[in-house]
Amino acid sequence: MRTTDVDGLAAFQRVRGRLFGIAYRILGTASDADEIVQEAWLRWQGVDQQSVKDPGAFLAKVVTNLSIKQLTSARARRETYVGEWLPEPVLTGRAFDELGPLELVGERESVSFALLLLLERLSPAERAAYVLREAFAYSHREVAELIGTSEANARQLASRAAKRVAAEPRRERRVDPGEWRRLVERFIAAAKLGEIGELEALLAEDVVARADGGGKVVAARNAIAGRERVARYLVGALARFGAGIEPHFAEANGRPALVAVSPEGVAAVCFVEYDDRGVIDLEFVMNPDKLTFAVGQLSRIGGLPDLTW
Repeated sequence: MRTTDVDGLAAFQRVRGRLFGIAYRILGTASDADEIVQEAWLRWQGVDQQSVKDPGAFLAKVVTNLSIKQLTSARARRETYVGEWLPEPVLTGRAFDELGPLELVGERESVSFALLLLLERLSPAERAAYVLREAFAYSHREVAELIGTSEANARQLASRAAKRVAAEPRRERRVDPGEWRRLVERFIAAAKLGEIGELEALLAEDVVARADGGGKVVAARNAIAGRERVARYLVGALARFGAGIEPHFAEANGRPALVAVSPEGVAAVCFVEYDDRGVIDLEFVMNPDKLTFAVGQLSRIGGLPDLTW
């Protein structure tokens, strides 16, 4: 391998994590983000690397524009998506580094499901500007260069996006892992035993449950709201489809999560949000296509680690 090839590979590897992080936050789909990083690598190999003054900026621009284009076409496909659409989960924590360090509250929030779902309401350009500015602290001038617009327009895009995100209610709070785990253990036990009353006592009155099966597996096609309806839905689903499924504690998207494992493999990644009223949000990613990335992460480390914070 030539020296220039080695240098080019090293330059790409130094920013690979950031490239994936940008693409994932813009798209909300880990598999697409991974493909875009691969496409950026191919494009990097095809340019005169010696003439590129800042490889990181060049590659970030490639990834940003590929992500905006991909998101535009993905939005059209999501209009015909079967049932609820949720982002693809990415396992995080000490064993995984795909999303980089998530040690600060802001870093964790930038990949949370709550924020990724809010970002779905922005235009592709607004979402890219918001991600670059808020998650990666690029200046307005740098955002303009990465998106390919004027600084004034970049500033406007980021400002408009930030205002829209701030105006939306956030049903998410900082989590104490021990408290979360104790609540979820009680929750699982009540659901498995079919104890509707105990389960309802753990749910907030306005609890909402969403399941993303994508038409590939059996899942509720619409969000289910309300303590009684959610409790009965969970008990019924476990009675019909829960045989052989074991829950494992893990971390995904910077939050504690459950990974449901069946004899055939990973069946779901589940997020449980709560406040002082009880469980307020339940999100089940069950579409096998959306679990592929997480399954690949697990295969690389040879198993499923327990929750470690």
